[in-house]
Amino acid sequence: MPDRPKSKNYAYLARTYAFMKPYRKQLVIFFIALLFSSVGTLSIGVGLKFLIDRGLAARDPGLLTEGLIIVLSIVVVIAAATYVRFYYISWIGERVVADIRKATFSQILKLSPGFFETTKTGEILSRLTTDTSVLQQVIGSSLSIAIRNAFSLVGGIIMLLVTNAQMTGYVALTVPAVIVPILWYGRRVRKLSRESQDRVGDVSAYAEEHLNAIRTVQAYVHEDIDRDYFTRNVESAFSTAMRRILARAALGSTVILLVFGAIAFVLWAGGRGVIAGTVTPGELAAFIIYAVMVAGAVGAMSEVMGDLQRAAGATERLVDLMETTPDITAPAKPQPMPTPARGAVNFTDVTFHYPSRPDTAALRGLNLTVAPGEHVALVGPSGAGKTTVFQLLLRFYDPQIGSVRIDGMDLRDVDPRDARLRIGLVSQDPVIFAADAMENIRYGRPTASDEEVRAAAEAAAAMEFIAKLPDGMNSFLGERGVRLSGGQKQRIAIARAILRDPALLLLDEATSALDAENERLVQTALERLMVGRTTMVIAHRLATVVSADRIAVIDDGQLVATGRHDELLLSNPLYARVAALQFSGDPFTKSFRAD
Repeated sequence: MPDRPKSKNYAYLARTYAFMKPYRKQLVIFFIALLFSSVGTLSIGVGLKFLIDRGLAARDPGLLTEGLIIVLSIVVVIAAATYVRFYYISWIGERVVADIRKATFSQILKLSPGFFETTKTGEILSRLTTDTSVLQQVIGSSLSIAIRNAFSLVGGIIMLLVTNAQMTGYVALTVPAVIVPILWYGRRVRKLSRESQDRVGDVSAYAEEHLNAIRTVQAYVHEDIDRDYFTRNVESAFSTAMRRILARAALGSTVILLVFGAIAFVLWAGGRGVIAGTVTPGELAAFIIYAVMVAGAVGAMSEVMGDLQRAAGATERLVDLMETTPDITAPAKPQPMPTPARGAVNFTDVTFHYPSRPDTAALRGLNLTVAPGEHVALVGPSGAGKTTVFQLLLRFYDPQIGSVRIDGMDLRDVDPRDARLRIGLVSQDPVIFAADAMENIRYGRPTASDEEVRAAAEAAAAMEFIAKLPDGMNSFLGERGVRLSGGQKQRIAIARAILRDPALLLLDEATSALDAENERLVQTALERLMVGRTTMVIAHRLATVVSADRIAVIDDGQLVATGRHDELLLSNPLYARVAALQFSGDPFTKSFRAD
């Protein structure tokens, strides 16, 4: 697993208890099973001592059989308790992480677009997947190991003292000699393991990036160069992995040498005690078991500490995300939107700065009113603020100054979901989900019937190409609609907006990717859709502009003129210049040039 940021603030781990709380019953069962397995493990030494000292030493077959039954009974208890312990802690780990992932994703969906302007999507996905996987490993495994070995450590030390206090002193001398080198070399192995995972991550990232851009790779005949880069990444990962393997092999050899060397020393010292009559053979056997148990517990807990630190770091990152307050929230007591929806729009003295560009105003003192049912085209140079108007209407952001109203309601006073339900959007870059055509269109209104979805597809002139797909409306459209052309994607998005049947329709170059024939078909469908509803269009084509009831010319975030096409050509130099540049290749340009 890739290395995650560490934290020694283990208090963050306590925050996960809120997700464990609903499963207290399973936690209780886990702790009971853990108690039985730990006590059973500690009892093995006692049973073994009885087996040797009472059965073998006394040469009594009956006592030998009784000792065997005791040891086997303990083993059965340990096996059953281990089964229950492992099952329940694994179940809790998977269940809790599933709940954390659901809660995290739900929180991400609440965050406004402004958050994503300043935070990388990859970083958010890393928290949702990798960080939660770290927690799953800790809750479902490492935490159990830590608690179990803490029991074993405390219990083992007590049993060592009870069994033979003098030999416990010998163990106290040998344990540091065993543990310190293992801990030192173990850190090196973990470092190399993290480096190896990083190199594997580089391989994965490079492959993903270039596979997603395979058309560009092949179009520029870049296969050989990309193959060489990929080979270098793979070889780097291989070299790092070999260093990790060598270090891990050396660690294993070191552990065997030191642990068994220490056991040999204790056996030697204990054997002398047996010869001298100060130690019984059973005590020696039990002592060896407890000594190995204590050493193993210390080693296991030292390994777990690194996992707990990474889990604390992962939890800190998740808590930071979970406690992020969305910029856009519903008020404590949202006012209801008026019914029926009319689609009236009003911008009053609106000034707005994007979070990522706080020193530059995207809109400055904008005043714009759109009457219900009116068709308004927004025209202006690139970066003038046209798309920002749509962003504020959807309440992806709130203006720093002024107000934005739909149907007379300030959007800050209503639930943003209620306002957005009245809006249909078709953007210049349509979003196609990795689903079939039916579900992509139904995204506009999830409760729509199949017949309504088909009718929307017909109205958007999309059925022509959908019918030719292998499974028609049930055809998978590929990641990001890779199986569709640009124009086909646009028609799917238009069908989605038609199905929504909104009071306010926002068209951001809805027909820009269509050829002349399909543009005419879609324009006809859109004209039918526009009847009786407010429509705002960001227009780069003259056909859209001339059919508008009114044109709003925006420059540098300000409304500089409104009127119809013919009026603005004569009265507004900026509009005339924008029209000359943007509509120069338009089929209607001939009439424009005549003006």
